[in-house]
Amino acid sequence: MNKDQIKGRVEEVKGKVKEAVGVLLDDKDMELEGNIQKNVGKVKSGFGDLKEDIKDSI
Repeated sequence: MNKDQIKGRVEEVKGKVKEAVGVLLDDKDMELEGNIQKNVGKVKSGFGDLKEDIKDSI
């Protein structure tokens, strides 16, 4: 597991929490921010997965 995978998964979890808090507090801005943060984390994690796959294939 590389640092991009770890950072991506952490960011994804933080986004999910922020999104849930936004729903609970009925704060649409926080909910949207959490959703964006969650998706950025997914992309970063996917990039880390790709790097790991390339490293394993070499």
